[in-house]
Amino acid sequence: MEKSVTGKCSHQLWLVILILSVLCLILFSFDYSIMMGANNEVPFSVKQLNPLTIVDNQTNSATNQSFTDQSLGTYSDIDPCSGRYIYVHDLPSRFNHDLLKNCRSLTRGTNSNMCPYMANLGIGPEIENSQGVLSSKNWFSTNQFLLEVIFHNKMKRYECLTNDSSLASAIFVPFYAGLDISQYLWNPNISVRDSSGKDLLKWLTERPEWKRMWGRDHFFVAGRISWDFRRKTDESSDWGTKLRFLPESKNMTMLSVEASSWNNDYAIPYPTNFHPLKDSDVLEWQRRVRSQNRSYLFTFAGAPRPDLKNSIRGVAIEQCRAARACKFIDCNVTNGNKCDDPVSVIRVFKSSVFCLQPPGDSYTRRSIFDSILAGCIPVFFHPGTAYAQYLWHLPRNGTKYSVYIPVKDVKLWKGNVEEILLGISKDKELAMREEVIGLIPRIVYANPRSKLEIFGDAFDVTVDGVLERVESLRRLIREGRDPSVGFADGDDYKYTFSQWERFE
Repeated sequence: MEKSVTGKCSHQLWLVILILSVLCLILFSFDYSIMMGANNEVPFSVKQLNPLTIVDNQTNSATNQSFTDQSLGTYSDIDPCSGRYIYVHDLPSRFNHDLLKNCRSLTRGTNSNMCPYMANLGIGPEIENSQGVLSSKNWFSTNQFLLEVIFHNKMKRYECLTNDSSLASAIFVPFYAGLDISQYLWNPNISVRDSSGKDLLKWLTERPEWKRMWGRDHFFVAGRISWDFRRKTDESSDWGTKLRFLPESKNMTMLSVEASSWNNDYAIPYPTNFHPLKDSDVLEWQRRVRSQNRSYLFTFAGAPRPDLKNSIRGVAIEQCRAARACKFIDCNVTNGNKCDDPVSVIRVFKSSVFCLQPPGDSYTRRSIFDSILAGCIPVFFHPGTAYAQYLWHLPRNGTKYSVYIPVKDVKLWKGNVEEILLGISKDKELAMREEVIGLIPRIVYANPRSKLEIFGDAFDVTVDGVLERVESLRRLIREGRDPSVGFADGDDYKYTFSQWERFE
């Protein structure tokens, strides 16, 4: 009898152990599913840190809504576009689309025809035969003056657009300012030159969005240098329009290929000919320029500026022509202007260690970004060419990616470019080139039909900069301070050599 009872208890004990084991297994599985749910949240948190380069969805009409976590079966109030919404004004067509329809009128006073460059959402016709110099099918004949069109088309695919302006962190004004003024730059009637800008400002100030921050959250893009919009007098002989000196315009931020010395102007990269569709296109191009054999020590692509008496450009051309280690690309129109052919330019830049970037008609040059794209280390002679300009897109420490040879007075300068460049160690050269190659994604505008996932392109970096700028103004308001203080002030020292002596 005792034996049977013991057997029965033993049997029950094993049954209890089996049940407990099953329960433990169920609890462990439940706990594991929770852990996996938490792991599934990691990509989402990354999107929060940099939704410009990670988020896949396009938000064309934003509303306050919750997002469901399917793995947890709960709701989260985290909005991946919080603080990043942009509202785009639906302007009357005369301020943008009509200009494209009338493309033949955009270059009055010149022999140029802008119409062919309107293809492919503003990046121009595809370059079909690059003779093996360029990569795949991501290269186009892009006109630098169409930056505002390219930017607008990329904004249409921005993932955090909203139709509710009350949610917007910034307001984009798709006014094609550069194309508009190009119709009238040679018109002696200043009233005609200024008319579009005045009409635009009247339209904007009547909108409810304007009154929220009196325009300080508004921004627009121009494919011309900012000085074209800062005519100081009403003399017909004075160049450009006075758009940026109009009171309401001072409250907006203008993004252009070259900024002025006023605080409400910011410089963003000139468009290059490279418009990648995918991250792999960028990586492939970086590999190509990294492994490129460079037979020239330095190169200069440009034309003389005999009217600019204190310009280093003429000296740069003379020294380049005199040096066996230098390749000169003549951009003079009378000599055929080889600089209009991106294949010729990139071929030489890819074969050069350094690319000279002296100022020309203005401080900046598109060639800066062509040289970076080709892995050619830029050589600057004035701080206003890059260091004081592209604060969002290029490293603050200019010596990491460029050579700085300050020439304050060309008549007194006795330096020799070749000797200076030969004095740079091989290790320093390699480090600078690697930095230059790493900058490529930040200075190119990806094809407007697509969006890069790993990299942030020039558009993404620009939007980040704008949102940060507007948020800093809101922070001032929350602190009870006046956001207008310093917003549109001039900086007389911005382009002076003394500000950049640390790079010498």
